[in-house]
Amino acid sequence: MAKHEFGIMQKEPSAIERFDTYEAEKYHCIAVHDDFIEPILTDLQALDCYWHTLQRPEKGLAYYGITLIPPQSMDGFLRVLLSQSKEEYIPLIALINEAKENNRYIIHFGI
Repeated sequence: MAKHEFGIMQKEPSAIERFDTYEAEKYHCIAVHDDFIEPILTDLQALDCYWHTLQRPEKGLAYYGITLIPPQSMDGFLRVLLSQSKEEYIPLIALINEAKENNRYIIHFGI
C-alpha cells in the first residue's frame, strides 16, 4: 500500500538540520493513501515548502522524499483538501488545523 505520512513537528527545524530518515513514529504521523494524494499534487504545487532541509525551498510535496511544510502554507493546504470534499482527508485536515493553531511545521514522508 503506497502511503504518505504527515505529522506535526514539535519544534521548528533549524537552518542546518537535514531530514533524510524515515521517522514517522517520532512525529505520530497519520497515513493517507497515495490514491488521495496523487490527484491533488498539481494543486499542491502552489505551496511553499522545503525538501529535506530549510536550505532547499521548493513548491509542493517531495513525492518520494521528505517535505517540511511551514506554518504559512497551512491555509493553502487546507483550501486544496477542503475543495475535494472527501472524507478520507478529515484526519489530515484536523492535523493541519492543529499545526496551524500552534504555529508548527508539518513533516511529510512521501511514498
